[in-house]
Amino acid sequence: MGRRKKKRSPEQRDGLLILNKPSGPTSAACLNDIKHQLKQFKIGHGGTLDPMAEGVLLVLLGHGTKLAPYLSGGTKTYRGTFRLGITTDTLDIQGEVVKESDVSASAEDVKRAILYWKELTEQEVPAYSAAKHEGKPLYALAREGKETPVKIKPIVISHVEVLDVQMPEAAFRVSCSAGTYIRSLVHSLGTRIGCGATLTSLVRESSEPFGLDQALDLMDVLENPESFPERVIPLADTLPHWPRFTLTEPLSGLVKNGAWLPVVDQPGELLAGELGDQAMLLDPEGTPLALVEAKLQNGTPKWAILRGLWNQD
Repeated sequence: MGRRKKKRSPEQRDGLLILNKPSGPTSAACLNDIKHQLKQFKIGHGGTLDPMAEGVLLVLLGHGTKLAPYLSGGTKTYRGTFRLGITTDTLDIQGEVVKESDVSASAEDVKRAILYWKELTEQEVPAYSAAKHEGKPLYALAREGKETPVKIKPIVISHVEVLDVQMPEAAFRVSCSAGTYIRSLVHSLGTRIGCGATLTSLVRESSEPFGLDQALDLMDVLENPESFPERVIPLADTLPHWPRFTLTEPLSGLVKNGAWLPVVDQPGELLAGELGDQAMLLDPEGTPLALVEAKLQNGTPKWAILRGLWNQD
């Protein structure tokens, strides 16, 4: 027998909630509170934050979970602080101090070291992280006292800004590719300077295309369940940085049958675009049909279906 589908909660919403995660609880704990207290049993995220970190956490609800790959991969911007002369096992101030060193570097040395982040193209994944080895999170191996494999990942740092340096502490802002570990950036800086460094605070200011000014406090969300539905961004508005095309009924029918529609090369026209462009297709009522990308099919530009959204089961 096939698996029986879970009954959908009448309170379940479809779309996106922009949460201002507080420092302290894990991202999973925040999602669990929303899941159980507001009966949002189909729930996901667009990139977690460490327990110490706060700021923008994209919470995906219902059919919004289908958009995870397209919301989690955007550029993230963080504001943070670190302290020189301390190294911890987790690379942040919540970890156990494993080394303390004198700080001989100057404020100018620290500024240059922060700005050097923009030259980095890869980083080492922290031992205390959710990255997996043979199906097991590295943090689980670390907590068991087992050796964690060294994993290197590519990163892109698009913007770096020195906000303040008051030795032995400094503040910064950085914009980076999804999955970049800010703890590792700080740790590598401390290694280059020679005295160690530990992240002391971190705020995610934006997760493209949404910012902290749009985010809601967790307790406010939980304590006001009556206003929750209107706070959820509808599915059709979850990718505001993508073009949206409202199709005719015949074209909608073709998309539901899996057809790739032709790319129009006249700007401003329905289905206009260039190779590599991504867009959302809507039916005549404004209901999302599919996410598409302009690709070549037999030498002809077509809107290839990335993710069908018309099945609302």
